[in-house]
Amino acid sequence: MAPPAPPPSRVFAELDLAPSPASEGRVEPAALPGREVHVSGSAELSARPDRARVSLRLGSRKEAAVAARSSVSRRLQYIAHTARLHGIPEEHMTVTEDFSRVENTYQMEAEVCIIFSDFGKMQNVCNLLIEKLGTSVTINPPHFYHTPEAIDTLRRQVCVTAVGNTRRKAQEVCQLFGQALGKPLLIKEEETKEWGGHIDSHLSLSADSQTLQERIQNATAYASCRVFAVFEIKGKENRRSKLP
Repeated sequence: MAPPAPPPSRVFAELDLAPSPASEGRVEPAALPGREVHVSGSAELSARPDRARVSLRLGSRKEAAVAARSSVSRRLQYIAHTARLHGIPEEHMTVTEDFSRVENTYQMEAEVCIIFSDFGKMQNVCNLLIEKLGTSVTINPPHFYHTPEAIDTLRRQVCVTAVGNTRRKAQEVCQLFGQALGKPLLIKEEETKEWGGHIDSHLSLSADSQTLQERIQNATAYASCRVFAVFEIKGKENRRSKLP
């Protein structure tokens, strides 16, 4: 659920529009002391998850230990081969094996976790494994999440966007009074908020019935930022058009 909308933007300007008698006929200085515009502005951005983790489970129970191991090993080799063909780095694939004795049989189980940064490639790999391995492998729904780098990028972008919005607002206020905006005197980040999204975690609260797009939407991260800024007000805006 999105947070409540930020309060209306505040604009405070100190304008001295009437020139003093002593300044008539003189070149107006670039900026006069005490002439400032105070503005607050905000921005809100979102970022889709940049990673997906897919877990595959497979197992075999045989009377002979070698047969149980061999059955699982062949499928693991095929999964690894398929991942390599699709350009998945080896460090993005983790295999966990468990071998046990169950009554008079031997049971071999394995779990493969693959991390994808390309969701289209993820779908291709999963579809191919289902087609070739059938019911001998169980593929769990993907878990989408953000890397810390992606969250940091979102935080920087929303702050920079809020500052840009604030500057444009100050510029429009100055233009309204025929003034020119000067350099910033103060830029203050007043409030930041973040909601939604999943950080890297093995736990997923998503329902199995959700579609791929619904999972991506639920994992989307949002951030908002409100800033306060003070700018100088220069002399009157030069509206004379340049000669060709």
